[in-house]
Amino acid sequence: MLEYFNTLYDYNYWANERILRAADKVSDAQFVAPARFSWGGLRGTLVHTLGTEWIWRSRWQGVSPTASLRAEDYPTVAALRARWREEETKIREFLATLTESDLTRVVSYSRISGGTSKQVLWQLMAHVVNHGTQHRAEAAAILTELGHSPGDIDLIVFARERTSP
Repeated sequence: MLEYFNTLYDYNYWANERILRAADKVSDAQFVAPARFSWGGLRGTLVHTLGTEWIWRSRWQGVSPTASLRAEDYPTVAALRARWREEETKIREFLATLTESDLTRVVSYSRISGGTSKQVLWQLMAHVVNHGTQHRAEAAAILTELGHSPGDIDLIVFARERTSP
């Protein structure tokens, strides 16, 4: 199962990179402009996605953040990309420490909205990638409307790229 999760996170960061490369082509005004999605425009959607990775990784490591990341702290795609690289490094370091038995441990954490929860680690790890897929699709729609489609970001495209000669 560890190989599966390493592959899922490889896919996650491959897909994020495709989105960020397309986002590099938008103007700063387009990056921060509102849109008709749950987290607002491109910046809000991407900061929410990054923030979710950060919050969950922190919880897996025993720290429950008390607030989400703030979109206004990332005025440009470059600022967001730099922070996302840091988070990717931390998640990959975390993945490198895991054993098969770690995947079934129960993670207890405090929710930002209050209260506590607990869940099996592998379920939380799968959630992060699945959550990212939803919001990358929203970001891809925004980017496509702006004339900068990221192209295919499906898992099968990633798998084909990894296995083609």
